[in-house]
Amino acid sequence: MSKAIDDDSPGLEYLLDGYRRFRDHGWQPERERWETLSIGQQPKVMVIACSDSRVDPSQIFDVNPGEIFVVRNVAALVPPFEETPGHHGVSAALEFAVQFLRVSQIVVLGHAMCGGCQAALTQSMLGCEPGRGGFVADWISLLDEAREQVAAEHGTSGRPAERAMEQAGVKVSLANLRTFPCVQAKEGRGDLKLTGAFFAISDGLLHLLDEETGDFQPAA
Repeated sequence: MSKAIDDDSPGLEYLLDGYRRFRDHGWQPERERWETLSIGQQPKVMVIACSDSRVDPSQIFDVNPGEIFVVRNVAALVPPFEETPGHHGVSAALEFAVQFLRVSQIVVLGHAMCGGCQAALTQSMLGCEPGRGGFVADWISLLDEAREQVAAEHGTSGRPAERAMEQAGVKVSLANLRTFPCVQAKEGRGDLKLTGAFFAISDGLLHLLDEETGDFQPAA
């Protein structure tokens, strides 16, 4: 059940209206599925996606609850493996998915019109203090090296440059995934497959990365 977006609707009440529809049309008819999920989860696929409100992996891939394990953050980034102490949210989720859930597929899902990638390209938040853009600036610095090549080829403004940066971000995350020992081992044995994907919001097309050519092609 869908509902048109109403910019004047109260935030919480709008969500509660959706919850009530979910109870009536999503939970009640699928009681058996939810009973099974209450015992545990066994997703086969992990999706690393952007936090952008327009790009929901569950909608794009039209999956049921329990079928994909999703991590979302600014620009769908994966940091490289490191052992220094800290709060490694993405790394912890990756470790859980690969080592405990034993997913067999990881999809890195980038998208068009990504604000994080645009900020990385323009460096508009460089030098900002934490709480005023500094956290974002530090996070998207993961794209600094890729940005240099994009800027050299396409400049730092305009849609071609932005799209190149967005797709480069997917490649950076795939490369960083492969720095994790657990990913290296399982991919090497053929127990885990990594895929790069890119969703174009305006036309709804999903593109998949051909890692041999480095190009993204529309999914069949």
